Amino acid sequence: MNSMSATVVLLVRSEHKSGLLDRLRCAAAIKSNSSFSDKAMAFSGLSTTFINGANDNERKTYIVYMGELLEEGISTVDEHHNLLQETIGNERIARESKIHSYGRSFNGFVARLLPHEAKSLSQKKGVVSVFPNTVQKLRTTRSWDFIGMPETVERNHQVESDTIVAVLDTGIWIKSPSFNDEGYGPPPPKWKGKCAKGANFTGCNRKVIGAQYFNLGGGASDGPISPVDLVGHGTHTSSTAAGVPVRDASLFGLAKGTARGGVPSARIAMYKVCWGVGCDDMDLLAGFDAAIADGVDIISVSIGGPSRRFFEDPMAIGSFHALKRGILTSCSAGNSGPDLQSVENVAPWIMTVAASSIDRQFVSTVKLGEGNTISGVSINTFTPKKQMYPLTNGDRAANSSTANYGNVSACDYGTLSASKVRGNIVFCRGRGQDSTIQELGGVGVIMSADQYTDMAFAYLIPATTVNFTDGELIDHYINSTKAPKAVIDKAVTVNMTAPFIASFSSRGPQVIALNILKPDVAAPGLDILAAYSQLVSLTGDTSDKRIVEYNILSGTSMACPHAAAAAAYVKTFHPKWSPAAIKSALMTTAKSMKIKPIGLALASGAGQINPRKALDPGLVYDLDVNSYVSFLCKEGYNDSAITAITGDRTSNCSSFPPAKGTDGLNYPSMHLQLVDPTSNNTNISAIFYRTVTYVGEGKTVYRAKVKSPKVLSVTVVPKVLSFTKQHQKRSFKVMVKGNFVRRKSWLMSASLVWSNCRHNVKSPILIYRPPV
Repeated sequence: MNSMSATVVLLVRSEHKSGLLDRLRCAAAIKSNSSFSDKAMAFSGLSTTFINGANDNERKTYIVYMGELLEEGISTVDEHHNLLQETIGNERIARESKIHSYGRSFNGFVARLLPHEAKSLSQKKGVVSVFPNTVQKLRTTRSWDFIGMPETVERNHQVESDTIVAVLDTGIWIKSPSFNDEGYGPPPPKWKGKCAKGANFTGCNRKVIGAQYFNLGGGASDGPISPVDLVGHGTHTSSTAAGVPVRDASLFGLAKGTARGGVPSARIAMYKVCWGVGCDDMDLLAGFDAAIADGVDIISVSIGGPSRRFFEDPMAIGSFHALKRGILTSCSAGNSGPDLQSVENVAPWIMTVAASSIDRQFVSTVKLGEGNTISGVSINTFTPKKQMYPLTNGDRAANSSTANYGNVSACDYGTLSASKVRGNIVFCRGRGQDSTIQELGGVGVIMSADQYTDMAFAYLIPATTVNFTDGELIDHYINSTKAPKAVIDKAVTVNMTAPFIASFSSRGPQVIALNILKPDVAAPGLDILAAYSQLVSLTGDTSDKRIVEYNILSGTSMACPHAAAAAAYVKTFHPKWSPAAIKSALMTTAKSMKIKPIGLALASGAGQINPRKALDPGLVYDLDVNSYVSFLCKEGYNDSAITAITGDRTSNCSSFPPAKGTDGLNYPSMHLQLVDPTSNNTNISAIFYRTVTYVGEGKTVYRAKVKSPKVLSVTVVPKVLSFTKQHQKRSFKVMVKGNFVRRKSWLMSASLVWSNCRHNVKSPILIYRPPV
């Protein structure tokens, strides 16, 4: 047997009943050994990496999904071993191959298998799916005020204190002031979790009541095995969701104010599933398995990768079993914008969250020696020591003594001369050259870029990013002046018009369930201040000596915990609402966002969340587990898979009402993709069946209001819904017909609003065809 091995995660069905864009995608355009590039590759919307061997004679890591748990008294461990032994044909190898059994919240295991063994297992009775283990990637003082939740917002304090927010991430720095447990009582009685200890982590407290880590493949490479956060990402997301209020928090004076989470009284349970190489599928599933069984109320996961079929996707699997136990999962939409079809975490039972802005930006200006001042975007924490510094560019600072294979004007690594850079501020086309200029003795860098200009970064030396046009002005000044000079000012906070969707936030349409609109909602994810680990520097670079309690990050990773906390907030007032009802309330009360340029309609979902309005949405589009199962049948999942995920060996697709309409689901948004390769996809015809549940008080009447372009007919039947008591349900259908008249048109946007005297229940309607 070949000594090289990889791991397989096997999730088996039972026959028995029961980001840091966070550091940006620009890395492709940046030199391979720059600190910026390393961070970008570590934390942006990167492609999934398969952990496998080079050929069919090497063992690989797979996940085999087996659905719902076995009946009580039946050992999943024994079942998994028997399956492996039967498949491999050798008891010793079978036992050595298995890495982990899931069995607290769903049924499955991880094992090292040869490809033909994995294929054989996939055909076994009781197995839903077998898929390779992959590595996924990680993807606020003012933000809560901006979305309508000031510190004085109404709260249900006792219920909130008993609410547990689970965060699956890089661990947590429990010593942060944001996790102070002063005034907290013991954990709520429902809590069944535990607190692991390890290096730099001596235990939990009454705020952070749980901390576990999962490193099933033994691939941790960034330090000791411990729940402690060595990256900063998990600490940031945790405090965004549920950190206690901390006065005068800032990053070197930037964004100064009270840092707090959306549900500051709630408890936090950290499940560390991400290590130096990323986040293994098998660890992610182990985190879900534990969190669900531990009794958490909301799960926040700022992790993602390329979309996969639902039961080959650990995020979809874990969140589905969370849903079955009344737990809503909030996930980041991805950081691969502005590309279309880049949205991640698209299962309809997940709340998929895009990143929006708040009304502030961090600006670091450049003053030129001839008097011009140019505005740039940067988290520049350095105060200049001189009024002016010598200024040069890549062309003037080129290393003429050696052969160059990079772009000199972009200051690529190896193209510049240290003697020409030393003591100078350098202008570079492109982004991320701070470590190169620092290494060569430069005192600052001005970068120009036309992508991601809404996003501020921290750098190793004084730096700022200007737009391309302003960059050309700076370059002309350098080339036309005998002794050009400049200074880069420390960043300041300025107000701006908001909200808008961040440039990096992933866009739809999705590629798995074509007629379900994703993302669902948007939440603040641009330039968010929150707690940070003190075991990592401000930039993550080992040469950076700045250690901070609070850091400013951007990404859908930052948006996700905002939405998770908003869901937790709603749940504290409506503890009996289903995950679908909570998501519906957040979607139908969201603030509509700008949809021009046209592609932005595919980026924002229902709009930016408004948690206070979501407490009283008037109507909700509710869904139970059976509704999702009917949807899965419509999507083509077979009877054996349905038997497994329901945990009922007598059930199959014929056991559930057929899903009706274009999308087959009672979803708060309505979406149609025209993707027939045999036609020009001109004609539009769709019908959506919906049922709303009245969650208001007293008798009321709702009337339908439609807004649509002239070439799109949207008919609602009936147009009036009457309710006499709370929890009444009323059904209606929406018929959409029309044509794409213009050959280059590819997107149409409409909306349906149910209104009474108090509420406006909004649903976006979006029609898409591939651009010509």
